[in-house]
Amino acid sequence: MDLRKLKTLIDLVAESDIAELEVTEGESKVRIVKSSAIPQNQMVMMQPQGMQQHYAGAQAPAPAPVAAPVAVPAEPTGHTVKSPMVGTFYRSSAPGSAAYVEVGSTIKEGETLCIIEAMKLLNEIDSDVSGVVTKILVENGQPVEFGQPLFVIG
Repeated sequence: MDLRKLKTLIDLVAESDIAELEVTEGESKVRIVKSSAIPQNQMVMMQPQGMQQHYAGAQAPAPAPVAAPVAVPAEPTGHTVKSPMVGTFYRSSAPGSAAYVEVGSTIKEGETLCIIEAMKLLNEIDSDVSGVVTKILVENGQPVEFGQPLFVIG
């Protein structure tokens, strides 16, 4: 099927009230389903009557005990430095070298906090505020995601 024709079909489904469209053209078959945040139709699967009796002899597992609510730890106070990229977090410039910062270190704006290796490139991550490092939230050598908190500076 031609890519332009496929794009046209996608646009038609997006602009209309239909939820899905299926088109067969020769050997090609295309099905376009409009997705939305609100489920339009929900399907409930039920076992046939005979299957329920077949499994009735099996012992049902005991329900898990309800755990007491767990207190959510409070957000750390201070400025949070987040990872600007996906990569591997390193606290020092080389294995065996001293870490750039430790908990309790006083830092200035622009001072290097760590290195994130991404695609074989070492990227120095600098502090955007001055203060004292109150928490280091990532272990050395651990992979980090974009936007993941790395340090808390008070």
